[in-house]
Amino acid sequence: MSTFGVIIGNRGFFPDVLARDGREEILRALAEQDHKSLCLTPEESKFGSVETFADARRCAELFRSNADQIDGVIVSLPNFGDERAIADTLRLARLNVPVLVQATPDTPGKMTIAHRRDSFCGKMSACNNLKQYGIPYSLTKLHTVAPSSAEFKKDLEWFSGVCRVVKGLRNLRIGAIGARPAAFNTVRYSEKLLEANGITVETLDLSEVIGRIGRMKDNDDRATEKLKNIQRYVTTSGIPQPALLKMAKLGAVVDDWMRSAQVQISAVQCWTSLEENLGVVPCTVMSMMSDSLLSSACEVDVCGVLGMHALQLASQTPSALLDWNNNYGSDPNKAVCFHCSNLPKHFFKDVQMDFQAIIAGTVGKENTFGTCVGRVKSGAMSYARFSTDDLSGKIRGYAGEGRFTDDPLETFGGAGVVEIPNMQKLLHYICENGFEHHVAANFSTVAPVIHEATTRYLGWDMYAHA
Repeated sequence: MSTFGVIIGNRGFFPDVLARDGREEILRALAEQDHKSLCLTPEESKFGSVETFADARRCAELFRSNADQIDGVIVSLPNFGDERAIADTLRLARLNVPVLVQATPDTPGKMTIAHRRDSFCGKMSACNNLKQYGIPYSLTKLHTVAPSSAEFKKDLEWFSGVCRVVKGLRNLRIGAIGARPAAFNTVRYSEKLLEANGITVETLDLSEVIGRIGRMKDNDDRATEKLKNIQRYVTTSGIPQPALLKMAKLGAVVDDWMRSAQVQISAVQCWTSLEENLGVVPCTVMSMMSDSLLSSACEVDVCGVLGMHALQLASQTPSALLDWNNNYGSDPNKAVCFHCSNLPKHFFKDVQMDFQAIIAGTVGKENTFGTCVGRVKSGAMSYARFSTDDLSGKIRGYAGEGRFTDDPLETFGGAGVVEIPNMQKLLHYICENGFEHHVAANFSTVAPVIHEATTRYLGWDMYAHA
């Protein structure tokens, strides 16, 4: 559910009844999708529309007084509308939120002076003025679309996602727990570029985490409650109890810090400090956070968890961070995506706790319990990757869609086969532009939401893979 400011455009020499009926129709359409709306009433202006500068000031004041609630603005044109009043309203309101422009279509049998809308033309004039005023805006898929139509319902779902992503990425606070592993230059990033884009990174040294775990008693309520949650979350058969208790303490310490630091998502150091100094992997704890929509990425991949969070905001479902890991036979449009793994339970056909097979030979199997392993289920896939480009001073990235398949796969960790149209073009783009081997993924079809939010409203350089 979103809260929208609504501007009803009107122009005096068109039938006023169109503005009256149009206002009722758009507000009814929003309510039917459980959205809230803020709009002038018929007592405040003619039929609650915006036509004059006085109307614009009145509507802007309504929006400003509710600025903390408004996720986006919908400009609805039941007739041609007054383009200046629309642009003035948005300039005076100073909301800095996404804007959707909708125009209601004419009916061929109602083209007399008593019924003609001319919204088809008015939308162009409104957009022209918004462009002059420097106000970014989004468009419905069809140039004209009725508020009560199935097509506009899809537009609203898409625009709501855009609003969630924009709101969720502005003023975001990310927890970076531990240092980037020395061998993972690929996940380097610029805190300053993120900060310039309204994203703050709060750091916590891994020694502080391990120290707090060491001081926590085995019967601490936080540890015992987290242990119960772990055992409810995933099958732990065959996992030593001391390892489970360490995971529980780790989870409790991370939860406490995230609450106190007021961070929403996290990126955690793993290889191989936690294994060597604590004796477990953090995968299950991170899986649980991601499954609860508190996205968590490994190897302190801050930009990776940013991609996870954007997809989660758009779809309102859990995201995972995966490696673009292997080819799948000779099919150029298929690949194996893999992690050790900390994938959320939402991703699996079935899942159980195990040990980290890759590094067990280095640090000892007894120090690597805590992975969530299983086969990734089939379904629609959206993917995204962001990166800070220090040389250009910008955040850049890519997003696209594909699917997780049921193709046979015998391997360890958390893995699945993905199929992406024209995948070789995508792989060339990743390599030619020096993107990381990690990619955020989500069971959804929200790549257009990510692209619109990040390019139009955040100003990031994005490639949309089609």
